[in-house]
Amino acid sequence: MPRLALYTLAVCVLAIAAAVVSFARGSWLGVVWILIAGISSNMAWYYLRKARADRESSTGAAG
Repeated sequence: MPRLALYTLAVCVLAIAAAVVSFARGSWLGVVWILIAGISSNMAWYYLRKARADRESSTGAAG
C-alpha cells in the first residue's frame, strides 16, 4: 500500500473519530470533520488506484 494512501486513510479515521466526539458533545463542528473524512477517503482511493495503474503499466511495458 502506498505511503500517501496510508496517511490519508489515517487522516480519514481520525476525522471520523473527531466527528463522533464532536457530535457526542452536541457540537455541529462534526459536520466539518465529516467533510474532511470524505475528502481524505477520496484521496486514499485515488492514491491506491494510481499505484495500481502505475504497477500495471510498468509490468505491461516490461512483459
